[in-house]
Amino acid sequence: MDEMQEPQRRALDHMHTAVLLVDAALRLRYLNPAAEILLAASRRRVTGTSFAELLPDAEFAESLRGALASGHPFTVRERVLHIPAGQRMTVDLTVTPLREVGAGDELLIELTQVDRQLRISREEQLLAQQSATRALVRGLAHEVKNPLGGLRGAAQLLERVLPAEDLKEYTQVIIREADRLQALVDRMLGPNSLPRKCALNIHEVLEHVRSLVAAEVPRGVAIGRDYDPSIPELYGDRDLLVQAVLNIVRNAAQAVEGEGHITLRTRTLRQYTIGHVRHKLVVRVDIIDDGPGIPADMQESIFFPMVTSRAEGTGLGLPIAQSLIGQHGGLVECRSRPGQTVFTLLLPLKPDQGVDTRTDTQPGGPA
Repeated sequence: MDEMQEPQRRALDHMHTAVLLVDAALRLRYLNPAAEILLAASRRRVTGTSFAELLPDAEFAESLRGALASGHPFTVRERVLHIPAGQRMTVDLTVTPLREVGAGDELLIELTQVDRQLRISREEQLLAQQSATRALVRGLAHEVKNPLGGLRGAAQLLERVLPAEDLKEYTQVIIREADRLQALVDRMLGPNSLPRKCALNIHEVLEHVRSLVAAEVPRGVAIGRDYDPSIPELYGDRDLLVQAVLNIVRNAAQAVEGEGHITLRTRTLRQYTIGHVRHKLVVRVDIIDDGPGIPADMQESIFFPMVTSRAEGTGLGLPIAQSLIGQHGGLVECRSRPGQTVFTLLLPLKPDQGVDTRTDTQPGGPA
């Protein structure tokens, strides 16, 4: 790369796309500043070293050797890469073989990180799912509540004219079941009043939930904490936040099946985008359990009403939690694998002060 002309080097140095050049032995010959930032590596330190030291990925290295041998370029979308710092990133990558007369074979590698775009797309999907679910539930609730009221009223009228007391047992069954379905519909709809927001400490909410669940679970279930004490007060409705967190922590307690560990963890995120709205400061609450995990075929639908893997479950806890957090301008996300499930609650400190990134023309921080 030393023989590269100055205009070419300057152009590569000013590109936003990460660009690397490796020789036929897969030794790094050049990386531009964007690649240094993306891979957390100094050009001076890694130039001349093996590509595997920077990106220890045997499958990727084999693909590079294949490109060298065939001379054919290739592109891969949403490829997960691991870097020595212990981080993982998702990138779109393009590899182009360079063959020049009088020069050895080289590969030009272009990397574009897409984690942020994927995250925003996933959040938009969750927000759209939440909105569609609420509209559907409200429509169904209207259709169900009217007949239920008529059914209950008819049972009460019938009870008054029944000649024998023992026959009233049957009308009571009708009334109780109508009341049960009415309560179920009300739970699906969630709170019917606006949140009563005030300044509150998120750790007080978490500790309250922790004490409630600790009194319910067997002795084999441990509930630990990993709090960031520097988190300032946020603006929210305490009762609604308690209910949202309680729904998720109870799910975690049921998932570990009498023996396991649940962790409540808090962190802050700066200049963080939820959907299309960027917030200066967002509280991140992780609820982590070491249960068997959520089946892969259910992970995309767990925030829909009535979706549950437990025979005794109603499938309403997570949709209600999503709705309650949504009323605070936030979002609930989930990632799960066997042995670890993480529900993440994202709560803006001041949701009313967020900036819509679709209309904001001012440069912002990372999202």
